Amino acid sequence: MITKLKSYLNKTENAAPLAIFRVFFGLMMCLSILRFWYHGWIEKLYIDPDFHFKYYYFEWVRSLGDYNYLLFFICGISALFIAFGLKYRLAIILFFLSFTYIELIDKTTYLNHYYFISVLSFLMIFLPANATFSIDNLRRKKSFNQIPNWTIDSIKLLLGIVYFYAGISKINSDWLFSAMPLKIWLPSKYDLPIIGNNLMQQDWFHYAMSWSGMFYDLFIPFLLLNKRTRTFAFVLVVFFHVFTRILFPIGMFPYIMIVATLIFFDARVHEKIIATMKCLLKPFRRNISTPKAQDIYPFSRRKILLPIIAIFFVFQILFPFRYLRYENELFWTEEGYRLSWRVMLMEKAGLTTFKIANSKTGQYFYADNTDFLTAFQEKQMSCQPDFILEYAHYLGDHFTAKGHKNLQVYAESYVALNGRLSTQYIDPTVDLYQEKESFKPKNWILPFKDDIKGF
Repeated sequence: MITKLKSYLNKTENAAPLAIFRVFFGLMMCLSILRFWYHGWIEKLYIDPDFHFKYYYFEWVRSLGDYNYLLFFICGISALFIAFGLKYRLAIILFFLSFTYIELIDKTTYLNHYYFISVLSFLMIFLPANATFSIDNLRRKKSFNQIPNWTIDSIKLLLGIVYFYAGISKINSDWLFSAMPLKIWLPSKYDLPIIGNNLMQQDWFHYAMSWSGMFYDLFIPFLLLNKRTRTFAFVLVVFFHVFTRILFPIGMFPYIMIVATLIFFDARVHEKIIATMKCLLKPFRRNISTPKAQDIYPFSRRKILLPIIAIFFVFQILFPFRYLRYENELFWTEEGYRLSWRVMLMEKAGLTTFKIANSKTGQYFYADNTDFLTAFQEKQMSCQPDFILEYAHYLGDHFTAKGHKNLQVYAESYVALNGRLSTQYIDPTVDLYQEKESFKPKNWILPFKDDIKGF
């Protein structure tokens, strides 16, 4: 076993696939930042709100006010440097730190694909993605044709985990046997040409989409790995992500996943892409000498890097299953839900108001959420328990600072999950101001009055 592992770790592969992955990753990230800036979302999401919801243990992360524009600028420029392969190691570190910091400012903006970008950019710190076809090659006047095989396989493995875990999470009774939440979302797409008033309104189509989505996520990594089915699988990838982009406003993510799956193709495909790019860049390279080609990238500090990457993948494989330590329904309590590649599985809506009471006099009043939260923040807060708890503490601290004494904060919350009737969500007799955030079960969440079977 150890001999086979050592043999595998010593294998090399053409550096072209990782280089093309780097180029497209950098370009897509740069476009994403520009898109975010263009739509005014920096101000709307990170500057305007008076209060930002924080991740547990990352309460120290703060919005930088108007300096958020500088943070986004650093993130976008570093993405461009990644694409060009210019000062790659510094660029990918800056991108990972700036992008992740942006996502930690307010967990209201959490999306699985933002988490994916942070995880992927962290992994890329340890990969020689600038070994060939990079400005770094021109600066050091040499490039490398071969890189360790595992550096390319690590990207494939991460993509496989994302897809496969997304497929596993769809093996549940709501998704497969009730076509939820697609049965809620798809009929609203009635304005789509041709299919809007036909397919989108049909029950059988809702179920077909649910089942095909599950099978797609489960098997697409294996179809991409198999040379015989790779081209067919890539066609499926393109169709699936373009179609989902038409149906749902999920930004650049579909295109990112399309270009990312190119890494599964043989080096010959990537060499052709590089040749095409070189032809396009030819007018800009007249006075630039071709770097001297070397055989194998000199991978230093491998004894340090390999254990880090091994721990990284052990974490990625095990962490999504942390929900098993909680007894209550995952979709209801969301304990262990985030950071687990559970994609578009719930339609959850709620209405939550907060009663601020004096424990000695019994007097109380209700807080107006619109005084403290944006409409988007209030929507997210009203059906997610960790948001509700954090906001309850914020209200308690706010009104204490205003001179109120003996404060208690109670939540009156009603939530509907995947088409079910709205039911009471939070125990209205529990003073949330006395409850603390932790990884322990949140016993102040009322029990789910139904059963969702599956993973």
